[in-house]
Amino acid sequence: MSIIPGMRALRALDAAGRHLNFSRAADELGLTPAAVSYQIKEIEDQLGLSLFKRTNRSIRMTEAGLILCRASGDALELMKRAVAQARRTERGSRHLKITVDPDFAVKWLMQRLKRFRGAWPEIDLRFDISPEVRDFELDDIDIGIRFGTGNYPGLCADRLFDDVVVPVCSPRLLASERPIQTPSDLLDHTLVHIEWERQGVAWPNWSTWMAAAGIDAFDDSRTVALATSSEMLQAAISGDAVALVDLTTVANDLAEGRLVRLFDLGIPIPSELAYFLVYPQETASDPRVVAFREWILDEAEQMPGQESRTPAPDEKGRGTRGA
Repeated sequence: MSIIPGMRALRALDAAGRHLNFSRAADELGLTPAAVSYQIKEIEDQLGLSLFKRTNRSIRMTEAGLILCRASGDALELMKRAVAQARRTERGSRHLKITVDPDFAVKWLMQRLKRFRGAWPEIDLRFDISPEVRDFELDDIDIGIRFGTGNYPGLCADRLFDDVVVPVCSPRLLASERPIQTPSDLLDHTLVHIEWERQGVAWPNWSTWMAAAGIDAFDDSRTVALATSSEMLQAAISGDAVALVDLTTVANDLAEGRLVRLFDLGIPIPSELAYFLVYPQETASDPRVVAFREWILDEAEQMPGQESRTPAPDEKGRGTRGA
């Protein structure tokens, strides 16, 4: 009977083959270079094959090594997908796992979930709160909510919002010694925004808003670009700055008085950008997916200024396998 290397050995072989460096493979695996070298040597001894040619400064793969490294990568990928499928089977048909951006989760989704649970008590929602792209098969995900261009190959993508960017501040800042009565008064305050661009489409910034407000020769060096929306909103709520934000995600802060909208002028977010509900085409008819999709589209339609976002059949299924 042929001896097949175990999973740990296959992981070492796969990493060593990709990096062609035992030290970098060891860093990836959380091992020492000596441990990686030992596992490779053990595979070679088990199979009676030479997989790497070693020199003083480098290693390179033999033809046998190339064959087995490709096979080990395929085997690990197959096992990952099998484990994810087993987990989906284990958690049963009641559970629906959703991956969602942290800002959207906190500022919009979580405050509305009580209505979903009231309408669909038999569906148990599980969440993956992360800004990272997810693979539906590998990461055991049913539905994703992501901000982007809607370009998700192999997935259905339902656009949720048409939105505008507006300036907001705290009531305390508004009542400070430097009042804000006209757009030019903003120049006396710290102005924060986020810098975000994907596939050549950029988020509106203060230069865009000031130009629309008729403020000529605006010096954008006066603005502060922050990494995330949550950081920007915290700066505004604490009274430290005026923030340029999308109206949808601050609706609750405005309604509850933590923030105040300044002026009626809003800059439409580029039509290519929006929050999208994404899910695999093969699970589009799953009752859990159907229930969540219908619910969230209805919630989105109830936002001020929104129209029905239910896509036509040919608007679906363009993008990556992740969300």
